[in-house]
Amino acid sequence: MPDSANDIDELDEELKSKSEVKREMIQLQIFGQSLIDLSKHQRSKIPFTEEIKDALILADKIKNKHEALRRHVRHLARMLSEADLEPIKHALDVMANKHQQETAKFIKLEKMRDDVIDQGNDFVEALLNEHESMERQKLRQLVRQASKEKKAEKLGKYYKELFDYLKLHTRQIN
Repeated sequence: MPDSANDIDELDEELKSKSEVKREMIQLQIFGQSLIDLSKHQRSKIPFTEEIKDALILADKIKNKHEALRRHVRHLARMLSEADLEPIKHALDVMANKHQQETAKFIKLEKMRDDVIDQGNDFVEALLNEHESMERQKLRQLVRQASKEKKAEKLGKYYKELFDYLKLHTRQIN
């Protein structure tokens, strides 16, 4: 039993109304159904607990049994309510934003290519120190040829080759 009025206020903040609990469970059921709808390959990229993994495998088996699947989704929602959803939601966000991430990498590589052409040997040395898989002679040759193309305002073969070379050798880090 609460000792003071402050204790009563703390208890009221912790308690949720029945309607609020139902809304949260419905949201978890929708979230659980979206997890069931993911492909096995997509699920493999998400950090589930063993219990949730087993529940998703079982859901795959009963997908064509409507009532059993409905009950199983409710069970999965209860498991999700007890689990930490942040890593799962983060992994889903990463999968959803794949295109934006690829675009950002592309822009970063273009900037790196332009920087290596504009800044010359100092930037080449810095790149060689960062990425040990790059060959000094090949990189310098591509930079020299791409620089000539850029000065002639005819961006072509070597400009693209330099981009591809940077893309190949910086892939391990990105």
